[in-house]
Amino acid sequence: MIAQLNGRLIEKAPTEVVIDCGGVGYEVKISLNTFSTIGNDESLKLFTKFVVREDAQILYGFSTKEEREMFNHLVSVSGIGPSTAMIMLSSMVPQEIASAIQNEDVRTIQSVKGIGAKTAQRVIIDLKDKMLKMAFSSENMFNANNTSRFDALTALISLGFDKKSAEKAIDKIATGDESVEQLIKGALKIL
Repeated sequence: MIAQLNGRLIEKAPTEVVIDCGGVGYEVKISLNTFSTIGNDESLKLFTKFVVREDAQILYGFSTKEEREMFNHLVSVSGIGPSTAMIMLSSMVPQEIASAIQNEDVRTIQSVKGIGAKTAQRVIIDLKDKMLKMAFSSENMFNANNTSRFDALTALISLGFDKKSAEKAIDKIATGDESVEQLIKGALKIL
C-alpha cells in the first residue's frame, strides 16, 4: 500500500515521527533503532508498512528495508502483533534478532518485554528457515567475509547438513579470504 515516505521531518519523538510529503503530514510509528538513525535534517526517507485494524490504521516506519522485512516476519508469527514487533526492533537490531533465531537462543528473544517462553519458541520454529534466507546489506554487521561464511552455511544447510556440523566444518577451513565456493568445497570434504 504505502511502501515508503520521502519528505520533510516535522516532528520527532522516540516512538514516532511526522513527515510532510507534498503538504500532507504522515504520523509514522518507529522503533528506537530507527529513531537513533534519524538526524535533525529536514529531509527524511522511511520504508513503511501500513497496518489496518478494526479500530485503527497505523503506518510503521523503518530506516532500512531489512528492518521492515524483519517486522513483516515477526508479525507473521501467531502471538506477535505490530506493537510487540516494534518493541523487539527497539530492543535489538534485525541482525541480532536473526542471529538469536538461527541459534535458537530462546533467552535472548524472551528478554524482550511481552514475550514469554512459548512465544519465543514459536518465533524460532516459525522463522528459523526464513532467517537463513534473509540477506542483510553490507552497511550492516555482515562484511564480505561474514557474508561468504553465511552464504556457505546456508548452502550446506539447504543440502541437508546439520547446522552445527556445517558451522564446525566451515570454522576448520576458514582463514578469512575464501570465496563461498571454496568454503563449501572444503566443508564438504570434512562433512
